[in-house]
Amino acid sequence: MSADPNVPAEASERPPVGTKVEFRWRKWDGSTHWVHECVYLGSDEWGDWFGQRGGWRSDRPGRSVVVIEDNVMLLPPSGDHVLTMNARPHPTRVYIDIAWDARWSGGEPTGIDMDLDVVDQEARGVYIDDEDEWQEHRVLYGYPLDLVEKLEALTADLFAAVTAHEPPYDPATAAHWLARLVDSTGDPATAER
Repeated sequence: MSADPNVPAEASERPPVGTKVEFRWRKWDGSTHWVHECVYLGSDEWGDWFGQRGGWRSDRPGRSVVVIEDNVMLLPPSGDHVLTMNARPHPTRVYIDIAWDARWSGGEPTGIDMDLDVVDQEARGVYIDDEDEWQEHRVLYGYPLDLVEKLEALTADLFAAVTAHEPPYDPATAAHWLARLVDSTGDPATAER
């Protein structure tokens, strides 16, 4: 059977809602970065949403983390960032990874981590993180100048949007998708029984 020509290729890669997937990050040079255990929650006007329950894992070379609070992630169609919003009482409300080529690949979400992050933390407010890593890697990996300019402008735009709590970076959007995560996965304490 051939693929429907009216459906974008990446849309045909989406699994059914409720399917567990791994969100795979890599660095510009192709090396493995974070791999997040998550579930596909569905999509809206902002893009595709995924969730991680407390107790699920995030791993990268040299580090393994068990998630404490639930979180949801947005993969927008632009493919230039991935939004994570954490449930309370996590001290970080919003964490945005600036990305390149974030998309569906082989039925799972993937992306290239581009170092810069926009963070909204309870104690510190909104800030841009890892600017030192960005400067180091843009030389080490030879990021193209047009890409550097595009992603720096994007980071500034996202900083403003998060500061203003514009959707989808607002608490109401986070609450909606966090509720969908709980509805789709049930109580993580009883899920293994």
